[in-house]
Amino acid sequence: MTNEIKIGSFTVHRIGLGTNRITGTEHARAVLLRAAELGVNFIDTADIYQRGHSEQTIGETFQNPYPDGPLIATKGGMSWQDSSAINDPDYLRHALEASLKRLGRATTDLYQLHRTDPNLPVEQTATVLKELKDRGNARHIGLSEVTVEQIERYRSVVEIVSVQNQYNIFERKHEAVLDYCERNNIVFIPWYPLAKGRLEDAAMTRIAKAHAATPVQIAIAWLLQRSPVILPIPGTLSIEHLERNVAAATIALSEEEFHALDALSR
Repeated sequence: MTNEIKIGSFTVHRIGLGTNRITGTEHARAVLLRAAELGVNFIDTADIYQRGHSEQTIGETFQNPYPDGPLIATKGGMSWQDSSAINDPDYLRHALEASLKRLGRATTDLYQLHRTDPNLPVEQTATVLKELKDRGNARHIGLSEVTVEQIERYRSVVEIVSVQNQYNIFERKHEAVLDYCERNNIVFIPWYPLAKGRLEDAAMTRIAKAHAATPVQIAIAWLLQRSPVILPIPGTLSIEHLERNVAAATIALSEEEFHALDALSR
C-alpha cells in the first residue's frame, strides 16, 4: 500500500486534513503548520466552514502556492444558512471569487461542488464549473454527495478528479460510488471518516490493541486498505490526534483483520 495518491496533476499524502472546525486562532494555525511538518499536503476546506474563517486562516498560514505549500481544496455551492444547494451560475462565480480572496490565491488547486441543486440541470452547473477551470480559477474540479448517475452527467461536460461523499467503516451507503471512482481512477474523499462514538466495538478494540494503536487509527487504516483511491481527511484541533491520524498510514492490517472490520457494517 502506497502512502501517496495522485489527484489530478498533483501527488499528495494518502491522509489529508479536514478543516471544518479551523478558525483564526494561533492554535488553529499551529495545527495547520504541524500537519505540513508531518507531510500532510492536502488541505480540505469550504466557504461555509466557520463562515469563511477556515479559508481565511488557511490562506494566512500558507501564503505560497503548491509545490511550496499544500494542495488547497475548497468547496462552494451550499447555503451558509440552511445547508441547501445553490448552484446558480452567478452565485458559483462569486462564491469562488470570494474563496480565492480569503485564500489569498488567484486559483485554487481543487474546487469541489459542495452539493448538487435538484432545481437546476446538472449539465448547466457542470458548464459553469468547466468555465471556472478554463478561466484558470480552478486547476481541477471535484464533486460532493453525488450519485454515480450524477457523476457521469458531470463528466460528460467537465473532467472530475475527485468525489467527496460520506463514508466510513460503519456508513457504507456509497459503496457503488466508491467502486465507480476506483474503476475510473477518480479520488474518493470520505467525509466524516471516523464514525466517532461507534469505534469501541470489540473487534475494533482487539485489533487496535494488537497494533498498539487506537480505534481511530484502525478506522483510518481500514479506509486506506479498502481502496487505493480513498483519501481520508480526518479533521482535528488536537496536534496529538493529528500526529496519531497521520501515523495510521503505517498500519498494515492483515487480511483477517480487514475482513473482521469490514463485517462490522454488514
